[in-house]
Amino acid sequence: MFLRRLASVLSMTMLCACVSAESPHPATAPHPAVAPAVEKINAAIKDGPYDEEWSSLKKYEVPQWYKDAKFGIFIHWGAYSVPAFGSEWYPRQMYINKGRRGSNFFEHHSEKYGPQKTFGYKDFIPQFKAEKFDASSWAKLFKETGARYVVPVAEHHDGFPMYDCSFTRWDASEMGPKRDVLAELSKAVRDEGMKFGLSSHRAFNWMFYVRDESYDNADPQYADLYGRPMPFLFKENAWDYQNFFPPQDDQFKDDWLARSCELVDKYKPEVFWFDFAITPKRDLSYEENSYAGHLKKFASYYYNQSTKWKDGIGVINYKFDAFPETAAVLDKERSKMAEIRKPFWQTDTAVSSSSWGYTENQKYKNPDRLVDDLVDIVSKNGCLLLNVGPRPDGTIPEQDQAILRAIGGWLKINGESIYETTYWKTFGEGPTTVSTGHVSEAKDKPFTAGDLRFTTRDGVLYVTGLAWPENNRINIRSLGKDSGLYDGEIGTITMLGSDETVKWTRNSDSLEVALPTERPSEFAYVLKVTK
Repeated sequence: MFLRRLASVLSMTMLCACVSAESPHPATAPHPAVAPAVEKINAAIKDGPYDEEWSSLKKYEVPQWYKDAKFGIFIHWGAYSVPAFGSEWYPRQMYINKGRRGSNFFEHHSEKYGPQKTFGYKDFIPQFKAEKFDASSWAKLFKETGARYVVPVAEHHDGFPMYDCSFTRWDASEMGPKRDVLAELSKAVRDEGMKFGLSSHRAFNWMFYVRDESYDNADPQYADLYGRPMPFLFKENAWDYQNFFPPQDDQFKDDWLARSCELVDKYKPEVFWFDFAITPKRDLSYEENSYAGHLKKFASYYYNQSTKWKDGIGVINYKFDAFPETAAVLDKERSKMAEIRKPFWQTDTAVSSSSWGYTENQKYKNPDRLVDDLVDIVSKNGCLLLNVGPRPDGTIPEQDQAILRAIGGWLKINGESIYETTYWKTFGEGPTTVSTGHVSEAKDKPFTAGDLRFTTRDGVLYVTGLAWPENNRINIRSLGKDSGLYDGEIGTITMLGSDETVKWTRNSDSLEVALPTERPSEFAYVLKVTK
């Protein structure tokens, strides 16, 4: 009897193996809604005015509201906030038995939650409940901060959309919070008079999860979350994505295109932010990029659709050389520009230097530094997108809130030197340089009293000092009579937020200014120079 049962079990096992080999699991097949969606997208592109060629997309013009806004809020929130360990890359690192930023996520996970086979990333999703999430209170906080636009993550590398996605069962409307987070946020943000954007990091889902047969992510039934268990993901060097990045195939890119355009249709974002993996290598030009065909399709679709909206054409943020510089807006992650960049640009960074998503023991920046970063970026024709990471219950940590409110307090006094301004003839002067490489801000040194930045609007020049001088006096070389930068005579100089008279003397070499005795803000100060 035992032998017959054993034979039966073995026979069934072999049959299942044969069926599996011949018939891939449905979760690895293209979602049936993708092909019709792509067909619809292709048809819509033909309606113009932009077609899917770089020559057409290079004619794009950045909308004025965005150039005027200067300051936005980024939000990294997802199931990765549940383990709250290390960073928002926990879903990837928990499957890699190597150290990252001084921590071994793999060991931490197996010790706290058990083997990756029995407790995978998918098992955090039921714990991601967002029971205290209140989109209205978030929007009010961001408004108080002085933000003009808000960009929540629609889908991170983990493959779990934070909205009602038509192309997977693994999304926040069906699992975890069981709410369409984007829908709630888009309404709340717009109700407060701010613009609404969103970000897509999905392109890296292609190789985000390193695989092993002893992990749950090797099981094809979860391919619609983790991505298909492609053979290259099982290789020893699969973790080294910067040197090993097989280009995405058409099945993946079509799915990406369908998801991206659905976001456009459902939420009408004024800003659409893309992460790095829309190009497999940082040094590839947009013409060499294997993703270029789908990027052009998306851009033409988004621009054509958004031109029909009330506020006009939308904004695409991209990294590296994924787009021609006039076809979209370059975004620099945790870094800045050394000089004025004439095509408008953006920096994205976070209130934390250790993570984008919520973790325990965050390494926070101080608001003084962040205000200085904002001023420096704006003086070089850019804008700042500043990130916070909410807890899994939907609350924003108190220190995140305190930092945002401190920035908001500074902007209430000095906002006229930021909003609706443009760069001047030179961005500024002073000894301190900034880091310009990808994710290089940790190298930056604090600004000094000799570091000044300039912005202008309506004939007014704003001079922002990034640190208060000990002797209450500054010399502005760029405003000396012989500098050749400031035409005509100076009529008045005042300090924003102060009623005290500002005394000054202009000579051939510099403008010498005696600052007021009382500081209107504990951070940077602004002098308003008029003719």
